[in-house]
Amino acid sequence: MEILIVFGVFGLLGVVMLFMNRLLGPRQTNPLKEQPFECGSPPLDSEIKPYGVKFYLVALIFLVFDVEVVFFFPWAVVFREMSPIAGPVMLVYVGILLVGFVYAWRTGAFQWE
Repeated sequence: MEILIVFGVFGLLGVVMLFMNRLLGPRQTNPLKEQPFECGSPPLDSEIKPYGVKFYLVALIFLVFDVEVVFFFPWAVVFREMSPIAGPVMLVYVGILLVGFVYAWRTGAFQWE
């Protein structure tokens, strides 16, 4: 029953917001606002140079390894209270991270040109 009340309240809220937008919103469009806008740059500007794929690859690898290393902190906090199986499990985890790091290194993912 409570879920129906929640859906009813938020459904009514959505309808009220649409009505208020129609009632209070602007009626005339502005030609300047109708132009495409991309990342703070004027559209179709010849001076804008795209980033290379290498930049995105390095950024993605950084994010993956950064997020994975964050999992070490909770493990270190409860290290003394963990069961004996936690040590080998963490070694497997570190091994998988190490294999990924070595693979990225060997394929030249960290070479900036």
